[in-house]
Amino acid sequence: MDSTYKNILIKAYKNINSFKDEGQLATYIPELANVDPSMFGVHMTKIDGSNFGAGDYLEKFSIQSIAKVLTLTLAYKIIGEDLWKRIDVEPSGTKFDSLLLLETYKGIPRNPFVNSGAIVICDILISLLDNAKEEFLDFIRDISDLPDLTYSDKIADSEKKTGYKNVALCNFLKSFGNIKNEPDDVLDFYFDICSLEMTCQQLSQTFTFLANKGVKISDGKKVISKNKTKRINALMLTCGFYDESGEFAFRVGLPGKSGVGGGIVALYPDNYSIAVWSPQLNKHGNSYKGMELLENVTTHSELSIF
Repeated sequence: MDSTYKNILIKAYKNINSFKDEGQLATYIPELANVDPSMFGVHMTKIDGSNFGAGDYLEKFSIQSIAKVLTLTLAYKIIGEDLWKRIDVEPSGTKFDSLLLLETYKGIPRNPFVNSGAIVICDILISLLDNAKEEFLDFIRDISDLPDLTYSDKIADSEKKTGYKNVALCNFLKSFGNIKNEPDDVLDFYFDICSLEMTCQQLSQTFTFLANKGVKISDGKKVISKNKTKRINALMLTCGFYDESGEFAFRVGLPGKSGVGGGIVALYPDNYSIAVWSPQLNKHGNSYKGMELLENVTTHSELSIF
């Protein structure tokens, strides 16, 4: 990898690692409350295949909502623009699990990355596929080159026990006719996709197709069209961080997606994908140190999409 990127990444990591972490663990999911709060790792994969990491980048963590980008990719790949009849593409400006705007917009979620939008995507995949759980897993294994990747029963069960808000969202969506399958089946799939675990290295590698016009860098296989890649990246930029999406675009200037497990993945089109993990979250549910590190990287490299 370009030594300039290496130097910027190491410098940013050391700088942010010395910060006092002002975040908190996501204790409302019991399994996430057990994570070592001092964990901090970052890994960058360039589209030429060169890669580099610092800190705890080989430690697995729960990717949570980052998986929503991957369910969106599969659903969009299969049904194309018909997808947007059931989900909008606007920033929500509200918390990720808010019910507020669903009533205003008659059961159409604001975007695919708020929980309600991701639940509708899960419903769409259940309708489209013979076995959504297995076929989604096969899709992720293929694009990540991780044949052993699987759901974490421990994390999924932990979420199922406490996911009352998501149960409410799914039933509310059903009342508007925007859930076609049984809510229990949809929620079961939704909690499973959020339970996937990866390392920063695996996550940055997995997302390189979105930095490479929809094409896998390992074998040149097309995952999704160039045009659909553009749209997914646009949604990551405008909606990937819930009610902090504008702040992320302002400070970092890259398409990205966060998860309450403390992970963030971001990408610089035609250049690289970067994943960072630090489990303590700010008040918006995004990794405190992760946000700081990514701002540091784009500021010092003077490279963003703007």
